[in-house]
Amino acid sequence: MRIPNHLGVIPDGNRRWAVRNGMTKEKGYDSGLDPGLRVFKLCEEVGIKELTFYGFTMDNTKRPRVQRLAFTKACVDAVKLLSKENAELLVIGNTESKMFPEELMPYTKERKRFGKGGIKVNFLVNYDWKWDVGNLINGNGNPKSPMEYIKSKDISRVDLIIRWGGRCRLSGFLPLQAVYSDFFIVEDLWPDFKEEHFHEALAWYDKQDITLGG
Repeated sequence: MRIPNHLGVIPDGNRRWAVRNGMTKEKGYDSGLDPGLRVFKLCEEVGIKELTFYGFTMDNTKRPRVQRLAFTKACVDAVKLLSKENAELLVIGNTESKMFPEELMPYTKERKRFGKGGIKVNFLVNYDWKWDVGNLINGNGNPKSPMEYIKSKDISRVDLIIRWGGRCRLSGFLPLQAVYSDFFIVEDLWPDFKEEHFHEALAWYDKQDITLGG
């Protein structure tokens, strides 16, 4: 089976899951921590080299404060969990905003290696695509090498993106790296993650015709 080098994960549906289970919306974020760790372990098993999680966007911070605090804490807890694994962690997001969690600042300067190292794991935290590619939008970049002018330049091209929660949109996920990504939708909500979702996505990816425009 052909395995993607870089997997992107959009873990959507935490709030909807909480409501369906009789809880207030902010209670759904903690339930997304275990699925994230399980995806990491599965990536280790099959040999995926890089993994990017969509944490939260700058637009997400417009939500009610109780929700913002909950998803921010979940992102911090997720990074702490993975810092106990064999991983190389990097957090990308607008650190100049007060919405960026201070606890994650040490992960933004350079990639941090934990354990024996291994999978490169990227977290998009307080991320915004316009913030990321701003130099290009403003005409400050060299069109021959656009990746040099984006803030996420240390993240490689994404081969496969899996989005949980049934919605068919990228929501600004790494626009340059995702330009040739295959996009697989899981109808189940993120906290209802099952290993079958992961394996179904890889089986589907294996059947795609990868030409990169050629």
